[in-house]
Amino acid sequence: MKISPQWLRDFVDLDVNYYQLADDLTLAGIAVESVNGEGDETIFEMDITTNRPDAMNHYGVARECSAIYDLPLRAIEPQLPQPSAVKAGSSTDLGGTTEVVPFPIEIQDQEGCARFTARIVRNVTIKPSPENIVRRLGLLDQRPINNAVDATNYTLWEMGKPTHVFDLDLLEGGKIVVRRARDGETLKTLDGIERKLTSEDLVVADARKPVGLAGTMGGFDTMITEKTRNILIESAWWDPVTVRKMSRRHGLHTDASHRFERGADYESTVLSCDRVAELILQSGGGELVGGLVDVVARRLDQAPLALHLSEVRRILGENLEAAEILRILRRLGFDLIPEPGEDLEFTVQVPSWRLDVEREIDVIEEIARLHGYDKFANTLPAYVGAVVELPDAEKEKKLRTSLLALGYDEAISLTFISHQDAEQFSSVPVIELANPLSEEASVMRTSMVPGMLNMLAYNLNRGANNVRLFEAGNVFEAAGEKTVEFKRICMGATGSAVRAGVHQSARPISFFDLKGDVETLLAAFQHSGIEYKADAADYYHPGRSACAVMDGAVVAQFGQIHPEIAAGRKLKQDVFVAEIYSDRLFKRGLRVVRYEALPRYPAVGRDFSLIFDESVEFATIEKAVAGLVLSELRSFVPVEMFRGGSIPAGKYSLLLRCTFQSGERTLREDEVGRWSGAIVKALESLGGVLRAS
Repeated sequence: MKISPQWLRDFVDLDVNYYQLADDLTLAGIAVESVNGEGDETIFEMDITTNRPDAMNHYGVARECSAIYDLPLRAIEPQLPQPSAVKAGSSTDLGGTTEVVPFPIEIQDQEGCARFTARIVRNVTIKPSPENIVRRLGLLDQRPINNAVDATNYTLWEMGKPTHVFDLDLLEGGKIVVRRARDGETLKTLDGIERKLTSEDLVVADARKPVGLAGTMGGFDTMITEKTRNILIESAWWDPVTVRKMSRRHGLHTDASHRFERGADYESTVLSCDRVAELILQSGGGELVGGLVDVVARRLDQAPLALHLSEVRRILGENLEAAEILRILRRLGFDLIPEPGEDLEFTVQVPSWRLDVEREIDVIEEIARLHGYDKFANTLPAYVGAVVELPDAEKEKKLRTSLLALGYDEAISLTFISHQDAEQFSSVPVIELANPLSEEASVMRTSMVPGMLNMLAYNLNRGANNVRLFEAGNVFEAAGEKTVEFKRICMGATGSAVRAGVHQSARPISFFDLKGDVETLLAAFQHSGIEYKADAADYYHPGRSACAVMDGAVVAQFGQIHPEIAAGRKLKQDVFVAEIYSDRLFKRGLRVVRYEALPRYPAVGRDFSLIFDESVEFATIEKAVAGLVLSELRSFVPVEMFRGGSIPAGKYSLLLRCTFQSGERTLREDEVGRWSGAIVKALESLGGVLRAS
């Protein structure tokens, strides 16, 4: 957001240079990210947090300056002429009395619209705005339109209250109605798009049709043009949740919706309406007709808070004087009333523009940031107790250090994903977010794969072709009214594998590289046996994926992402992902590393080449050999697999290597021959056929 420091001088007599002002505002929590331009053309690029819509304008920032430098804040006080009498006989019923109003307003949805303020200006000349307004709006990258529309934009950036102007002569039926849209109604908004409305949309309507999306955008058919002569000025308070949902539904994010979604100032409707009227009258002439129309559907009164000075001193650790506390809070617009008692206590009335202040601690935070965080002494907080290590801390540390050693970098992604990703990468009940950041982040993640793919794509799109990342976190599942969390580790790899030596050229990462990394991680935990099955989720490549089953429980699945999913995400090179089910893995203890002396006696190797049916997996072969319980068998590994040539269709040739060794003596040839025969017999029982040497 852009702020002109020169504009701030309209409200506060600042006697500091702009760079000092930027530093002081940033230290007070109103962050200035950069200072651009020179002199009167200087612009601050601001980073205002979402809980501070009151500071998303010049008057709000000027109020902060008033508190920082202890300077008076000049009020915005529109000077309006005496309105002329209402010629028409429009009237409204106010508690048993009838009052003639320039234009009747009817609020049918009191939850969506708590207050609606309006004024009428007639016989206006629509023309370009004065130079000073055009220049200030231009500094904020706002395109000038005409003097009436620019008056609303100027007021928005001056005091933070969105307003709107209608061509009065294009409003049918002589009244404004705030209501829910009817299913099937349409509204052409100012951006020229015809929008289909539903009963969830809150609209400003005339007697016949919608003329604006409440708090979001006005209608095209009632906009101000050069032909406009009579204007209705609107300033209302709209419910943040209603505006947020409507803005998301129609894909509209405007300066107005940005502020209404975060909570506008309920009490500013009159002031902002008068300010717009003043600017229009100054630039376009005309006359004010009738008095202010201010329809209050419901009051929004903030409950007062109690502030104890003893609590201020306890939290902040400094003995701040009461006068300093009163000065800060009053400059910010808080009213304080002393209360009798031994402990000095105040009743604090929170100003209408500070919806983020709800508790005593919020008031104390205001005191701290305006007093200056840099003024507090550097002390460590007192702590009585001991550090308690979480049950799985050592296991998590082991996995992290192993992954880092394997060449993976730790990354963090959002814990939110889209409905589409939730359906594509899992089948469990999702948890909807009440206030989603966007449609792409509307549910709690049920899988960590979408986030990993987004991070890999982010790197690939920026020229980093060799990427290895891992993320440790939780996934979430709805279980009735409860939320269940499960620990997961997700690994992602793409690009070239690490070279085995300086004379060996790099090759692309393969399924077996990822499988080796997964095996390394799982080997750190106690288990009787691990087997791999080709039944991973359908978002993996069907021929390049597997599940790791440890003692009967699936503890990981991994493989290449399915080509269709990779193409849908515009991943132009093979991407491999592994999911480790940490919560299942952590039920097992870590393996204890024990020293074992190198054997004194030589090892004996034997190779066997057998033909197997395609249905026979290596896990079955390995299990059959393990069932022989040969204590001298040190290793049993596949060396080479071959298909085609003289091998019949539906079968494959597998070269297996056995290593025998004893820690007590040198093995005899007849012993090795007997064990080898037993192994061959066990494999033949699986349908294997020994190939001739």
